[in-house]
Amino acid sequence: MKTFAAAIALATASAITLPAVPLHAQEAAQAPATPAWVETSNAYTERVIEMQAGFFPTNASSMGYEQYDGLVNDMSLDRDERYIAAARALVADFEAAKANESNPFVRQDLQILIDSLQQDIRGIELGNRLTLEFTQVAQGMFGATGQLLSDQTAENRRPKALELLQRFTGTWPDTEPMTELAKARFEASRGDSKIGPYRVEVAESVSNIPTFIAGIRELFERYEIDGAEEALDAMEAQLTEYGEWTEATVLPASRDTARLPEELYALNLEQVGIDQDPRALMSEARRGFYELRAQMEALAPQIAEKYGWEETDAASVMAGLKQMTVPNDEIEDFYRDVNRQLEAEIRRNHIVSLPDTELQMRVATQAESAAQPAPHMRPPRLIGNTGEQGTFVLTVGNPTAGPEDRYDDFNFPAASWTLSAHEARPGHEMQFAALVEQGVSLARMLYAFNSVNVEGWALYAEAEMLPHEPIEGQFIALQFRLLRAARAFLDPALNLGLMTRDEAERVLREEALFSPGMTKQELDRYQFRMPGQAGSYYYGYRKLIDLRIETELALGERFDEMAFNDFLLSQGIIPLDLIAQAVREEFIPSQLGQE
Repeated sequence: MKTFAAAIALATASAITLPAVPLHAQEAAQAPATPAWVETSNAYTERVIEMQAGFFPTNASSMGYEQYDGLVNDMSLDRDERYIAAARALVADFEAAKANESNPFVRQDLQILIDSLQQDIRGIELGNRLTLEFTQVAQGMFGATGQLLSDQTAENRRPKALELLQRFTGTWPDTEPMTELAKARFEASRGDSKIGPYRVEVAESVSNIPTFIAGIRELFERYEIDGAEEALDAMEAQLTEYGEWTEATVLPASRDTARLPEELYALNLEQVGIDQDPRALMSEARRGFYELRAQMEALAPQIAEKYGWEETDAASVMAGLKQMTVPNDEIEDFYRDVNRQLEAEIRRNHIVSLPDTELQMRVATQAESAAQPAPHMRPPRLIGNTGEQGTFVLTVGNPTAGPEDRYDDFNFPAASWTLSAHEARPGHEMQFAALVEQGVSLARMLYAFNSVNVEGWALYAEAEMLPHEPIEGQFIALQFRLLRAARAFLDPALNLGLMTRDEAERVLREEALFSPGMTKQELDRYQFRMPGQAGSYYYGYRKLIDLRIETELALGERFDEMAFNDFLLSQGIIPLDLIAQAVREEFIPSQLGQE
């Protein structure tokens, strides 16, 4: 969502995680009393936004900009050169503007935009120099279609999904099939010194094509989009043939090792917001892993006593808890009840101010699980929002895992507490709701976003709720915090060549006690789905709890937990260094009566 660089480098057609593209047409959606500095900042941001919309309109559509509904991304062979030229021109203009700007907030926003554009440029140049360009067309098509055909999308926008599908398939006048454009970009990217995509990722992309075809057909049927049969048939034929082409052409050029060149991995870390040397991060995370593992072992005997179990070690207790399976057809209602109990605890203990709206949640479809195997929050429309809420999407399996790789990490009662706190309230759902409500500048809303900001808050939200959960819920909360610590040393260890996949699998299975299906999902995430991103949770969490204790020490008895958490949410999803600055310069003085 912060930068286009990674997506451009990999040439994905997906519109799920990139920034929005707001234009002047959305001015009416802004708060009526917009500060002057925000108006100035937004004028700069809209220049970036309009430039990027010309290349990637599906990203604009996914965030709510209706004038881009039905359009597909630029896949022409000279796209990257044109994008770099446009980005460099904006960087030069913004550097000059920053030198003459007196308002510190506008200068900060200009720097946010400059940093994002420069990341784009580096990502494109590195990707083009080092890698072959392979596009997972089926997944991208499903993602873009699902953004329009969704309960979160206004009904009047949904018919544009037909035009989108027609443009994807070349059945719209003067368009070419996305599969053919992707093939051409792959061939144009060939070079002797370049590495191909990871073989396992390519093979899985092919095996998932039937799932995405079925998922797209299901979306058109569910939302009763008429006149789509010709395009749907073309889509199925083209994606099927693209899978055959991928097996014949891309697989032979694929690499056998998942490890990225260090330059690309370093850029990934930068993009997610990790500004610490990965080896230092690994060292801190290993210490945290030890402490959390010990806490789980200390808690296990108490749970065993509660249920009358003879075995009191953590592994045996975990096995006992997982035997209390919630059936798939009951899991949504079960989680809804847990969410209600968590909200009651939040109110009773004055942890954070809750919204008046009811939480939105549902179980993922098979295609959604293939695209994103982990439970997740589907964010609301950020710009021009007319009441759309984020949705907690609960997955109950990993479709890419084999039949022997059972997946039982979220479908038992003890797991529901911390997962709900992370994805729902007070975690991501409230985070994005606050972002919509606050009306911060577009630069801060769209280009300061990174995983450290977002996931740091969600893991902090888990920690806030842990004391108010049943003992078995606390046990799983510790397990998932243990996972986040493990991620912070396993991801870099794998990508720096310091550990093998088998060694990392042993840690996740035998030490962190996760299922084979969950373990496969995690390892795929570190190695090819999102290399570098997994460490952002623990890194962001550590920064937030350090700020929390710093604030408690500064305020002493005047520290108010709800006021502090409300203030954090009010800042929007901006870099944690800026949040820390706001806490020190605004929140602490206000609580001390110095304002």
